[in-house]
Amino acid sequence: MRRTVYNEDHESFRQTLRAFIEAEVVPQYDAWLSEGQAPRDFYRKLGELGVFGIEVPEEYGGAGIESFKFQAVISEETARAGVSFGGSGVHVALCLPYLKAYASDEQMKRWMPGFVSGDIMFAIAMTEPGTGSDLAGMKTTAKLSEDGTHYVLNGAKTFITGGVHADRVIVCARTAPPSADDRRFGISLLVVDTKSEGYAVGRKLDKIGLKTSDTAELSFTDVKVPVADLLGEENKGFSYLGQNLPQERLGIAFGAYAQAAAAIRFTKQYVQDRTVFGKSVASFQNTKFELAACQAEVDAAEAVADRALEAHDLGELTAAEAASAKLFCTEVASRVIDRCLQLHGGYGYMNEYPIARLYADNRVNRIYGGTSEVMKMIIAKSMGL
Repeated sequence: MRRTVYNEDHESFRQTLRAFIEAEVVPQYDAWLSEGQAPRDFYRKLGELGVFGIEVPEEYGGAGIESFKFQAVISEETARAGVSFGGSGVHVALCLPYLKAYASDEQMKRWMPGFVSGDIMFAIAMTEPGTGSDLAGMKTTAKLSEDGTHYVLNGAKTFITGGVHADRVIVCARTAPPSADDRRFGISLLVVDTKSEGYAVGRKLDKIGLKTSDTAELSFTDVKVPVADLLGEENKGFSYLGQNLPQERLGIAFGAYAQAAAAIRFTKQYVQDRTVFGKSVASFQNTKFELAACQAEVDAAEAVADRALEAHDLGELTAAEAASAKLFCTEVASRVIDRCLQLHGGYGYMNEYPIARLYADNRVNRIYGGTSEVMKMIIAKSMGL
């Protein structure tokens, strides 16, 4: 079926990106996996390619394109090649929307040149060791100094993607106690310079998948954050966090769909090349039926992902629609990738094969950005249940 979500600009970008991945990522990717992260200089190469500036307004050095479709192309092309861009995904997909929505003109002029070039990498720190998804229960505090010039930040965060290489981190912290009728009140967003005294990167976390994505624990001990680095208004941070969730969940849905499509591509090639009992694995009826069933599921996931992508670009994607897309696409991906790994036999369990890495990388899609169970709650509420 012919897709209609992309135009010539998207396809031209796809070809440029595909060539870049083949030249700059694929040859080094095994080394990145062993190291547990992409090298810092790679992010500057992404900046040179223009990846970080696509959605940045022109007055701040970007292309000023208000569309998520280029990020969707990146998801498809990295999945197709069986690679990732390390921990840089949060830089654009998660952090940029907050900066565009809440940063002042002065802040944008100060941060955007480095954001676009890759010289200033951003991450966002929400989750804490003891609170998990309960952001309103966070314990990290930022107390205003007596002279009102800076906040004093204390606390800890965990599961921070991009946290090892980050130059600036959007830290969610409590600047006031929760009110009696709203425990979400009192949270603010501070854009913290990682070179600040008292800021520390703890363990680089050892995950079962997403091995090239640097994920870290962070701690703050009397870190001084200038009031000029407050993002948006004080004590309104919790409401800000919820406004980017539809896009975040769309990104996860699209990434999951792309992984499922890539799994079929890898598996089709494998079963055509692999011989068992004197015949190619592709010649067995079971192989044909399994891949046909997987393709049908991926076709459906593509339609759901494309519909959500179009709705987002039109400014019409609702929280429930984004939750539905994430739930469906991530569940499809988990089934398809599992079945494709089975068709690889024992080799599917070996990390040298892309399907094995996909299997591990895909699992977190049903957890981060809101678990599948949370997605069901959002959908049910939208149904009036």
